[in-house]
Amino acid sequence: MTSGYSTFDLSQDPPLVTVPQDYNLAVDFLDRRIDEGFGDKVAFIDAEGSHTYGALQDSANRFGNAMLDLGLQSEQRVMLLQLDSIDFPIAFFGAIKAGLVAVPVNTLLTTDDYQYMLRDSRSRALVVSAELLPVVAPILDQLPDLRHIIVTGTGELAGHASMAATLAGADPALQAAATSADDVAFWLYSSGSTGRPKGAPHLQSDMINTAVLYGLGVLGIRPDDVVYSAAKLFFAYGLGNALTFPMMVGATSVLMAGRPTPEAVMARIKDNEASIFYGVPTLYAGILADDGIGCEASSPRLRHCVSAGEALPEDVAKRWAERFGVEILDGIGSTEMLHIFVSNRPGQVRYGSTGMPVPGYRCRLTDDAGVNVAPGEIGDLLVSGPSSSPYYWNNREKSIATFEGAWTRTGDKYFCDEDGYFVYAGRTDDMLKVGGIWVSPFEVESALTAHDSVLEAAVVGHADSDQLIKPKAFVVLQAGGGDADQASALQQFVKDRLAPYKYPRWVEFVDELPKTATGKIQRFKLRG
Repeated sequence: MTSGYSTFDLSQDPPLVTVPQDYNLAVDFLDRRIDEGFGDKVAFIDAEGSHTYGALQDSANRFGNAMLDLGLQSEQRVMLLQLDSIDFPIAFFGAIKAGLVAVPVNTLLTTDDYQYMLRDSRSRALVVSAELLPVVAPILDQLPDLRHIIVTGTGELAGHASMAATLAGADPALQAAATSADDVAFWLYSSGSTGRPKGAPHLQSDMINTAVLYGLGVLGIRPDDVVYSAAKLFFAYGLGNALTFPMMVGATSVLMAGRPTPEAVMARIKDNEASIFYGVPTLYAGILADDGIGCEASSPRLRHCVSAGEALPEDVAKRWAERFGVEILDGIGSTEMLHIFVSNRPGQVRYGSTGMPVPGYRCRLTDDAGVNVAPGEIGDLLVSGPSSSPYYWNNREKSIATFEGAWTRTGDKYFCDEDGYFVYAGRTDDMLKVGGIWVSPFEVESALTAHDSVLEAAVVGHADSDQLIKPKAFVVLQAGGGDADQASALQQFVKDRLAPYKYPRWVEFVDELPKTATGKIQRFKLRG
């Protein structure tokens, strides 16, 4: 059986993506680029330098062969605890091409989290960055399924094999495994903001659908693009941004292993003359908070900025466009759907909205009884599209609650305006009912962050003396601190912009807000 290439037609409505039954995504994303003449083109730029598509194919083939030589068999899992560098795509595509299942995981978690995920996935091999090896070292002898550890980067090996030696001793020619379009290719674990992470398997065909429908259909990504994503490769968002979208067309991706501070991010954008930048709302706000970062700190080639992870405040979006001359395309995606499925479009941005469904995806809003709500009414967002995970691994209860036939329940509240734009109203469990009327925490947060003194804000429900729920705001000020007069001023600021019942009855100033690794505010930690 020979793995075939996908085909697509964006002129169809909805766009038509055809994936052959005999299909291995590593062939479509990597081997295909070599066949098309991109072998000498730079695929990735990391801290070690530039890496071509041809060199990536050679190393990925060697990695896949090395795993097979170690005795790993079809569909067994290979966990990637990897900082962003060329070693990530080498291991990711190498494992999948060999018929194994790649499991990239969050690099910001605890030893206990990794022990849980290694046990849950029954991973046979772990590819870990040397810097992260100390985090998992205490548990490596407690995992009966884990047989092999490969260490990447520079640092102590602690008796384990290095990636360099593993690749050097393997065959550079690898016949792709005989996988089908419906085989599982990789897993992603949810952020686990309210419990243990949930493993979401994704099929061989999922990546090409997101690359065509969003990467090409919305962004119009091109071979001459240089992309930089502050969101890391282990996120569903970052995986599409910096791996599959650029590789779909033979573009170049810039990787950074370190923390995406405003200064480091802008340096990557400017030094590499990036044309597409992907960030999260917190990062955009952080960059804008520094008056010393202006248009001259950006790239003259920058043509698209994208935001996801949490809804983008209207004020942040407007100020970014004013300062840098590029619109931010806000969108919503999820681990379960693999990437963005509702998005603003270039030249059609409506500030304060998340945009319209990405062509190829359908969305609906329902009430508590599952009935579609009327336009303008808040409802639970469900999405249907070709990249949905089929289930949660080892979690039947959550699978039944989330995956409803062709539809995936997102856990987000939205309303759809008269023009078909979707407007975020908060998470399902974050909504407040004040005086019998629903209040969106995000709406109040957006009003607060429009004030010049506010860097970030989070709003939760808090009981008053009569045990009635009212909004309470936790605020991070640009200059820190905060007193009663500032609290009163912010309350009045919100009253002047929203219906009076929506203003926060309490304002508490904090140094930082609790967040997941994806930058989402963990409001449940503020409700105590």
